[in-house]
Amino acid sequence: MVESTTNKPAAIALMEMIGNGSFAQAIYVAADLAIADVLAAGPMTAADIAEKISANADAVHRLLRLLSSRGVFALEADGRYALNELSDPLRSDAEVSVRPWSLFVGSPEHREHWSHLSEGIRTGEAVVPAVRGVPFFEFTRQNPAFGKVFNDAQTSVSGMTLKAVLGSYDFSRYSTIVDVGGGHGRLLSEVLLSAPDSSGVLYDLPAVVDGAQVRMESLGLAERCTVQPGSFFESVPAGGDAYILKHIIHDWNDADSVRILRNICQAMSAESRLILIEIVLPEGNTPHLGLLTDLNLLALFGGKERTEQQYRDLFTEAGLTIERVLPTGGPAGIIEARVARAS
Repeated sequence: MVESTTNKPAAIALMEMIGNGSFAQAIYVAADLAIADVLAAGPMTAADIAEKISANADAVHRLLRLLSSRGVFALEADGRYALNELSDPLRSDAEVSVRPWSLFVGSPEHREHWSHLSEGIRTGEAVVPAVRGVPFFEFTRQNPAFGKVFNDAQTSVSGMTLKAVLGSYDFSRYSTIVDVGGGHGRLLSEVLLSAPDSSGVLYDLPAVVDGAQVRMESLGLAERCTVQPGSFFESVPAGGDAYILKHIIHDWNDADSVRILRNICQAMSAESRLILIEIVLPEGNTPHLGLLTDLNLLALFGGKERTEQQYRDLFTEAGLTIERVLPTGGPAGIIEARVARAS
């Protein structure tokens, strides 16, 4: 029998890998039932937890027995379950909460999308339009409950990215910073708070930026930030010293990505810089989180994660030149680019 690299028979090792999908769903169940929130008060027995979440005590024990066996939650010597390093981010109020991401990945809608991935591999296109009859973002608008799950998950991912980006890049050298596709303005507000002499422009679709001005006012940034509605497929505000694109390009195929980048290029001056915040895939076959999110992007949007060379190719086609690529210590890297000089 062929042996795996884990010194287990290959069939058993593969069965365990197949079971990872079920394990992820078990984490979803713990997130859905807010078990980490309950355990924030201290260690409890499965029966105590079950009483607080209105669940079956034996079933709660069996769920937590599985999760704790792989390091998610801790089983103490007296039989009580407790939070540990891996389960603490499942708290709703954790500094960086992963609960929203778990609720999205484990949602019935997302699981149904992934169940059609074979068709996405055959066609190289998103599966959502065929399954739902509309593209993904339109589906979230038509189904606000799922839309909220998705938006909360995106905010969760942004929280993980934000600290790493701010610790790796100095935005204070730019007078005017335009956040293209900046959503509700979380990134731009944090950037402006870290760069007190800079001003900002938050640019996204009208329905997306609606209410963002209230956020800026609550943070004392109203005088330094302008909220401007619009589509990056049509144009981008001119006059920026820096243009930020965070987790935008990976949603789109190459042709649409070049269209977005070209519109930004046309808005930039020779001194402006584009700051792209995306996962940058390693070359070769090194294990990487981005290899998994890449398939997620294919299934949902028809988008993709890219290597540095693939980004260089996109930028060149859009009239831009990459100056440097910076790691952040988080999943995403920073690509800094300028308008290409005439040869």
